[in-house]
Amino acid sequence: MRKQKERYYHTILAALVVSAILVNNSYDNCAGGREGSCDTTNKSGIFFVMSFSPIGVTRLPKESTSNNSITTHKIFSLTPSALSCRRSSLLAASSGTTGSKLSRPERKALERKKKEDRRKNKNAKGGMKGTVNNNARNHTYKLNSQRISILNSNSTAEDVTSAIKRAQNRHDEQDLQTIAGFLLEEVDASYAYGYRGSLLARLAVAALHVSSFELAMKAIEERRLVYRSSMLPMESAAIIRGLLRVHHVNDAIQLLDDELSIPLKGTDLQASESRDRLKHRAAAIASIASRHFFEGEPSMAVKACDMLTEVGPLIREAGLKAEDLTMPWTRIIQGATQCESRRRDGSVVPCLPEVEMPCNLVYSVLNAMTTFPSDNDDLTYEALSNALVRRTVFVTGAVDMNGCPKADRGEAVFVGRSNVGKSSLVNMVTNRKSLAYTSKRPGKTQQFNFFAVNDKPGKEKEIKYGDEVAGEKDLDSFYIVDVPGFGFAKVPEKQRKLWSDFLSDYLKNRSTLRVVFHLIDARHGPLEDDTNIMKQIGTILPNNVKYVVVLTKADKNVKNANTKNAGKVSRTVVEDVRKALKDSNIGKTPLILTSAETKLGRDDIWRFLRLAAES
Repeated sequence: MRKQKERYYHTILAALVVSAILVNNSYDNCAGGREGSCDTTNKSGIFFVMSFSPIGVTRLPKESTSNNSITTHKIFSLTPSALSCRRSSLLAASSGTTGSKLSRPERKALERKKKEDRRKNKNAKGGMKGTVNNNARNHTYKLNSQRISILNSNSTAEDVTSAIKRAQNRHDEQDLQTIAGFLLEEVDASYAYGYRGSLLARLAVAALHVSSFELAMKAIEERRLVYRSSMLPMESAAIIRGLLRVHHVNDAIQLLDDELSIPLKGTDLQASESRDRLKHRAAAIASIASRHFFEGEPSMAVKACDMLTEVGPLIREAGLKAEDLTMPWTRIIQGATQCESRRRDGSVVPCLPEVEMPCNLVYSVLNAMTTFPSDNDDLTYEALSNALVRRTVFVTGAVDMNGCPKADRGEAVFVGRSNVGKSSLVNMVTNRKSLAYTSKRPGKTQQFNFFAVNDKPGKEKEIKYGDEVAGEKDLDSFYIVDVPGFGFAKVPEKQRKLWSDFLSDYLKNRSTLRVVFHLIDARHGPLEDDTNIMKQIGTILPNNVKYVVVLTKADKNVKNANTKNAGKVSRTVVEDVRKALKDSNIGKTPLILTSAETKLGRDDIWRFLRLAAES
């Protein structure tokens, strides 16, 4: 029991020692506190009596405290007048020693003060503390925020950023004006080691967010004049989107050409600076196209798509991939689809007559997409196919030229050996499951099947029942023709001869034919029947008809094929195809690699199908 008491006393006395040392260091000049002797008869004071020995701290005997002067011990007397002074100094010197117990509000106040000191020290070490303009008036700029209530010479870049974010989120234009005064008048160009330029960009975006155009332009001009060499493309793209938000299109395009211009000829496009500029230029132009499509201004949107078509090859040359760009193709297609629908019903009229409009606005987006690295995204191409193929109907099956429908629109024909995948490719391109009949048995297609795309509504009823249906076909209507496969189809030789003659007659004399897709198996390359078709094409095909070789079933050449590993073709097959084409005098024929399973090559097929739709 005695040992427990001894330990208890030692704990208390140790705490008193710490408190006494702090008091001794802090209050030599305080009224009421002195070292030496004290009058113990002063009952209103608070005193500590301690004895120090080589082995620790011991209690004084009771009788030793009755003397009026003590020379062997240090005694500190605390009168009521000095109590408040000493408590304040203890708060500043310690975060709560055992000897001085603080109230909860006092502890919270001390914690807040320490947190603020740590934050300021951290910013100062990181070089974020601002530099005040020598010509400034050193004003204090008051804000409506509780967290950052003022901006002054001690404010850091982090403080300014927080104030801008808060003002933008709360649409506080008054605070934005105050922040603009601080950045434009109070601090100079070296503020936060040049981070002032980024703060001005943030300020411009926030001002445009609250539709304060004049304030934004002040920040933009200051940034352009002082920080042109260090402007970041990401910031410029954000400002362009803000200008589009407030419908200042001309200013947005001017900023695009000034700050996100195409790198000069001879510039290393592989350099990080060039890649970054191209990436954000493409994103900014995509914003222009998307916004104008949704707002019903097709002329400016088509013009923006043409700009994307121009920058696409540079993107590829710079080595940027689809995942590096994150282009919003799906949204642009949706906007173009909506705008095209309004154009068809007459509610949208192009405002720039010098801009040539395509038969379908989505084709302008498709042109831009084909110049960029493809991500083979299903959602994007589903939106594309649904926009370009709104209605399909089987019109007729022909076995000779007399059975063909009226030549009143463009046509695209798919030819190839049996079981090469013609019907599957037609279904993939049109995003239909059973438009063209597919079968595991080769040679199922026995006639020239004509499918009308985007014909007038009710055309199917007119074909089936002979009813006359009012209306006209759409401007982008065309025929897809699926012909019988040649090769090892199990049909009599006489029938095969009739098909061959019909195909020759059709390719040579069909006036509305615009594109021929010749399908070849990517696993085997061109066989004898394929080379015969190539020779026939090189001899009789008119010059106004486009001939395209399509290598199918590319997914069979890879293991576990998917959208990211969609398919490939061997170099030997490509060389064999090129040699056969050259021997047939059609050596400049384009090649497309496709797969109906992984949807590879959809965009390239549509790039040529457009020729039929626009005729």
